[in-house]
Amino acid sequence: MLDLDVIDAPAAAALALEPIKARLLSELAAPASAAALAARVGLTRQKVNYHLRALEEHKLIEPAEERRWGGLTERLMVATAASYVVSPAALGPIAADPGRSNDRLSASYLVALAARMVREVGSLLRSARQQDKRLATLSIDTVISFRSPAERAAFTADLTQAVTALAARYHDESAPNTRPHRLVIASYPAPNDVAAGNVDPDDTNS
Repeated sequence: MLDLDVIDAPAAAALALEPIKARLLSELAAPASAAALAARVGLTRQKVNYHLRALEEHKLIEPAEERRWGGLTERLMVATAASYVVSPAALGPIAADPGRSNDRLSASYLVALAARMVREVGSLLRSARQQDKRLATLSIDTVISFRSPAERAAFTADLTQAVTALAARYHDESAPNTRPHRLVIASYPAPNDVAAGNVDPDDTNS
């Protein structure tokens, strides 16, 4: 079982978003039979089997083992991943695209940027898994409490200068076998449960 998988096929995304099938996927974090699932979710075994066939067809679940009871064979199924993310690629031409926005300070641009990241990294991750390789990534995640909007602006200027200098130092298009890497740095007010009340809802656009 994968720790996480990115769903980019529209049909598979639609299945994973159906409440009943999403519940079955959650229950299948550990192998289970249709009979066991039917008892848990309150459906008949026939209906559970119907949903399981659809999930298996779109590679969201897979056989874990088979058990024989007399002349009958019972299959135990398991989810292909512990959790899933639906890629914006599943939305086709209506998916968010940062190229459609000129306001790089807007929240909608940030969301579109994050959507592009999920789409691109999801595709790269699938390719790396097929080649049994590890995908080179870098993630930095922290929370900063600024004393004022002025200090936040100063931090933004310092960060921009530092990143620009680092990029200029290490960027070399002329190097043989160069591999471009996309660098995205984002900032937004931390949710209240993370910031423990430090976020002023009236200060989100300062």
